[in-house]
Amino acid sequence: MKFKAFLTDNGINLLEKRILPALDKMGRICHLYLTRDHAFFLHNLLAADGVQSVAQFKKESLFNDYRISSNNDDRIAFSVDLSLLHRALRSILAIYADSRDFNPNGLLIKLVKKLPPNSTQATPFLTFEAKGYKSAVVQDVPVSKPLSRADVQELQLAVESCEQLPATLVMAPDLNSLQNCVDGMKHVGDVMGVSVSKYGDLHLQISTSLITLGAEFRKLKVLGERADRVTEDEGLSVQSRVERGVQRGDAMSVQVSVKHYFKCLQCSLAKPDCVFVGIAPQGACLMVFFQFFVPGTRVTDKSFSLHCRLPVLDTGST
Repeated sequence: MKFKAFLTDNGINLLEKRILPALDKMGRICHLYLTRDHAFFLHNLLAADGVQSVAQFKKESLFNDYRISSNNDDRIAFSVDLSLLHRALRSILAIYADSRDFNPNGLLIKLVKKLPPNSTQATPFLTFEAKGYKSAVVQDVPVSKPLSRADVQELQLAVESCEQLPATLVMAPDLNSLQNCVDGMKHVGDVMGVSVSKYGDLHLQISTSLITLGAEFRKLKVLGERADRVTEDEGLSVQSRVERGVQRGDAMSVQVSVKHYFKCLQCSLAKPDCVFVGIAPQGACLMVFFQFFVPGTRVTDKSFSLHCRLPVLDTGST
């Protein structure tokens, strides 16, 4: 199997300044999954628990002269330490920035096998290479042995399952406000109730034997299935409105780990333009989508995407 490409300036900036810092907060180890048309950074997709994250890129958003081949339908996947990957990229950029004339296509990245010091067996590395004035500079990042055909297929099926959207998504309020809210809640308890309604309400609540702490965001932008607000509910308490919405099928509620939710919101380091929250069918998981606009516009950038799936601890009424 072979992989070789050139990271473009846009790809370098996207990874080095936004995506890798955000993904590193999700966990140091992830799968890098490469296909003919896309590159994926995947967290926990083959695990039974924990926050799952999917960062998907069209090859053109990161690379020039993208070449991949394998006997598994030109698909390659392996595990990589994101902190090592980020460190190697930052390290070689100093040389690359000063020798652009020698690297017209971009920063070379390739999958290779090398013999480590004091070893008799070659192991795989993801290698960055930039040509300097006098010599080439190389940074090697150790990676796992490429996944087997069966494991790659399992990963592909997991990616496809993550593409199933909730029926209703609401646009979360200002990300800093949401982070501060969840940050305060994580000091109160471990389990948070999240409710999403078809009329644009997002309700967060955490309860213990001593205290109940909640936050409600109303009249948010809705994507997908919508419903009209019920006038008779307006005079009710928040909890009563949520319960009646769930009973009518206008809302869904689930319970998730506060720490999982806070970790997910660390993806703010990727500098998204807005965030949408929804609950998967049958309350299977809580999904958080980070939306990015084409710079200088309000048009969604479809060249890359990032979203998280939070496991449900105890499904509420659906």
